Amino acid sequence: MGQAGIQYKESTTEHGSIQYSINKQTERAAVSGYRGKDTELVIPDAVDGYAVTVIGKKAFLSNKMLRQITLPETVTRIDDWAFAYCAKLTRIILPYHHMEIGQGIFKDCFGLEQIVNECAGGQEKRTTDISYLLAASMSRLDAFYLFDFENAGTDEWLARWDSRMQSMMRAGDAEGFSKMLLCGEEDYGSKENNLDYYMEQRRREKVRTALLRLLHDYGLDQDVRAELETYLLDHVKGEQTEETWKVVLEEYGDDLRYYQFLTKLGGVREDNFQAMMEDMGESHTEMKAYLMKYHSEQCGPEDAFAQFEL
Repeated sequence: MGQAGIQYKESTTEHGSIQYSINKQTERAAVSGYRGKDTELVIPDAVDGYAVTVIGKKAFLSNKMLRQITLPETVTRIDDWAFAYCAKLTRIILPYHHMEIGQGIFKDCFGLEQIVNECAGGQEKRTTDISYLLAASMSRLDAFYLFDFENAGTDEWLARWDSRMQSMMRAGDAEGFSKMLLCGEEDYGSKENNLDYYMEQRRREKVRTALLRLLHDYGLDQDVRAELETYLLDHVKGEQTEETWKVVLEEYGDDLRYYQFLTKLGGVREDNFQAMMEDMGESHTEMKAYLMKYHSEQCGPEDAFAQFEL
């Protein structure tokens, strides 16, 4: 027993343990911490008969193993930095109701891909697309105001999401660089202090965001679609900067969806195909085979034999 009316409890998981603080006056429990190496966790809805209603401040801070976590319907509040710096967290399943949300709950969770509500009804594509957009509102757009389960997926919410994305896409590549240097956010002499490197990283982030929205295009306006597609085509192999191709090759190297998307977009052309093959080298064999087949179909059988020289 700790302070008056507060009891502390620890329960084991498959590869660790969850700590709770239980308030006997309110008959509620909060997750206060976690230790262990679980990659997936399901938080129970009660401990010792007390409903688990809060994920406490820094409860899972900097966990290096956790990939997926499911919160019960009883949770009504997530406190500050509850999941911050969880580098491998990709998927979180939350209850479908209003919750109080603290600051920075997913700070620097750069791998976060989906924020899911499995109880929400609706079309499967809509539900899936919205789960990716919700996650991106926190991990890519830094738009706390879009973390809104009750309205996510509505026309108004999608318009706000796309408006925030467009602001990010249209911002100058050098924007924020001077402020970063002034505030000393990076170590002196590091590559992050190089303007060219900084601008390339900004373009890569724009490419990632454009790819995500186009691959999860529920409710996407045609004018916004055209703007995103134009940006991606402006940065394919052979253009002045090649971040679209670099992101596909270096970050999604063996994921066929991205190569299929790239060919459908028109980003694989006669003038850049050879250079793309050279970039792939001896790696990504299946992806190379797909691109070679696509190139053969586009250019005709007379060019098929030339590809084997690659």
